[in-house]
Amino acid sequence: MTFSKKLCGVAGAVGLSLLTALPAWAQEAAAPAATVDKGDVAWMMTSTVLVLAMILPGLALFYGGLVRTKNMLSVMTQIGAVAALAMLIWVIYGYSMAFGPDYSGGLSNFISTFDKAFLKGITPASQAATFTAGVEIPEYVFVCFQMTFAAITVALVLGSVVERIKFSAVMVFAVVWLTIVYFPIAHMVWAASGLFFKAGALDFAGGTVVHINAGVSALVAAIILGKRIGYPKEPMAPHSLTLTGVGTGLLWVGWFGFNAGSALEANGSAALAMINTFVATASAGLFWMLAEKLNGHKGSALGFCSGIIAGLVAVTPAAGNSGPFGAIVLGAVASVVCFYAVTVLKPKLGYDDSLDAFGIHGVGGMIGAIGTAIVYAPGLGGPGAEDYEIGAKLIVQIEAVVTTIIWAGIGTAIAIFIAKAVTGLRVSQEVELEGLDLGEHGERAYNY
Repeated sequence: MTFSKKLCGVAGAVGLSLLTALPAWAQEAAAPAATVDKGDVAWMMTSTVLVLAMILPGLALFYGGLVRTKNMLSVMTQIGAVAALAMLIWVIYGYSMAFGPDYSGGLSNFISTFDKAFLKGITPASQAATFTAGVEIPEYVFVCFQMTFAAITVALVLGSVVERIKFSAVMVFAVVWLTIVYFPIAHMVWAASGLFFKAGALDFAGGTVVHINAGVSALVAAIILGKRIGYPKEPMAPHSLTLTGVGTGLLWVGWFGFNAGSALEANGSAALAMINTFVATASAGLFWMLAEKLNGHKGSALGFCSGIIAGLVAVTPAAGNSGPFGAIVLGAVASVVCFYAVTVLKPKLGYDDSLDAFGIHGVGGMIGAIGTAIVYAPGLGGPGAEDYEIGAKLIVQIEAVVTTIIWAGIGTAIAIFIAKAVTGLRVSQEVELEGLDLGEHGERAYNY
């Protein structure tokens, strides 16, 4: 009997201690340490390399084939050099400005602190959040992925000013533009404390950050720089649509890293972005050729390539925010609107956007960003909640688009005038007539 009482007492004490410890156990169970999945890491590393392939060789060949023979190497060199410069600036202070610790107060709406400059505090053990609670990826992988976005965006701007801008001016412009335009807009859209992010703006992979930003900047830069000698009276046909076609293919392939990689995980969201990147692009390529036919022209290889890029641009903000049918419609609409922007609006206004960076990236990005508010609706096959309101989201999207246009426009003007003050902006008339390959780099693309 005595032993039984002692046993009961011990059992009671143990039970009481267990109950006392239960809240601590429950707290630990509710907040497990974030895990890193090797499949996610492998996909994000692959996506990062795919985006790099969009720049070199993709964009370099796409843009290079569109210019005259005498400027082929200059275009490829400018694209490669600004991309490399952007990568270095990104790790020095760009990543910290876009995704570093927050300032206290309203400044955090627009920019982060420099506390992570030179990637301070980041180690192989550091992790970055994904869109799933408790799932993270190595921070170095996130740094690299976002680095390629900065690199391609500044390279896209050059499409409007090739064949007459100095190489030195390009490099100075890139430093200033990335600092005052790209990094703040990237923060506003993708950082949790950013202005657009907190407002609920939808931009899955960079409709505002990359395409509207680059397209509007391209237009402003082209207007300030002025027209090429002989434009628009002299023919300035692409020297190699073959290279442009190869570049287009590389861009489409690389864009899967761009769009599906923006899910930050190898999951269903990435799969949705993947199929949308297929079908929106296919739709846009065909509808551009259809627009050519309906306007009395032959369906052209250049038109097909242009449509492909327009579709990729338009689906970028909608990649994970649309159903496949919505993506098809979005690609078709954007393609037709971009066709008229290039063939009607540009000649009417008279600006010399050499490779239609604004007509495709700027206009297509606006169509995509605003259209995302529509295709996100569940009634149209989008992933939005059942109580989703298109009108309210349209307002948010339009506000983000307008703010991006204003910010990019003013920032680009500042960057261009700084470059002009430091290096001069245009090559001499002799160099422009001779070609920038020889005049700026002392080389020829072709030895015949």
